[in-house]
Amino acid sequence: MNLKSQISNLKVLCIALLGAALTGCMPTTQPTFYLHDLQGLWQEDNTEHFVRFTTEQSDEAGYLYGREWNEAEDIYEADLLPHGNGWFKYLFETNDQQLTEIHLMDNGGAEIPKVYIVTKLTSTTLEYYEKEHKAISFRFQKVVETDR
Repeated sequence: MNLKSQISNLKVLCIALLGAALTGCMPTTQPTFYLHDLQGLWQEDNTEHFVRFTTEQSDEAGYLYGREWNEAEDIYEADLLPHGNGWFKYLFETNDQQLTEIHLMDNGGAEIPKVYIVTKLTSTTLEYYEKEHKAISFRFQKVVETDR
């Protein structure tokens, strides 16, 4: 084997090793999220905006009820009428990290869907962004119920 062919083989070997090394650095699995971590009361960072994900089953298979309100606007959870403004149905697809919320409206029974991608979910932190508008993101901290 001549020197030129040895150098060529060495280049191919180096490229293969570099590719293998880079592939090894890439995450191979998505984060694992659980519905029970999502359920509960959350407060958006540095605001008075709250979201509660309940275990209450909605009328649709797989959807559960949730509520959201903003105390800075003098709206409190107790002010929300069942299944009206401030309420939503949600479905959390943990395998693809997608959170679908269907917001319920008092006027004419309108339903407004919103789809989010969850990027972080622990027992204390929830982060997600709007699927269609990735620049719109949210960060929440779990509220210990005895604190309220």
